[in-house]
Amino acid sequence: MKKKSKNTNLKNNKIKPIPNFKNEDEERDFWDTHDATDYFDMEHPIKLDLSKLKPTTETISLRLPAYLLMRIKEIANSRDVPYQSLMKIFLAERVERELQAKISAK
Repeated sequence: MKKKSKNTNLKNNKIKPIPNFKNEDEERDFWDTHDATDYFDMEHPIKLDLSKLKPTTETISLRLPAYLLMRIKEIANSRDVPYQSLMKIFLAERVERELQAKISAK
C-alpha cells in the first residue's frame, strides 16, 4: 500500500511562492496562519549559509554608577576592545550562566 504524502503540493509539484513582507510582524502573522509545507519542498531541502547574518539588536539606555563604568572601561582598555562590546560579552556570559543554573536546578 502506497503511503500518502502529508504535503499534497509535493504530489502536484505546486509549491506556493512566499510573499514579500514589509516587516517581521507581517511575516510572523503570515506564518502563524499558513502551513510551511505549502511553501517549501520538504523532500528536497536546500542548504543555506546563514553565517553572515547578524542578530537583531536594540538600542537601550542604561544608567550605571560612574565608578562601575570607569572599571568596565579600564578592563576593556586592557583587553583592547570597545567597552560596549565588553559589556555585551559580560551580559551574555552571565545570562548563559543563569540559564544553565536554572536548568541544573530542575
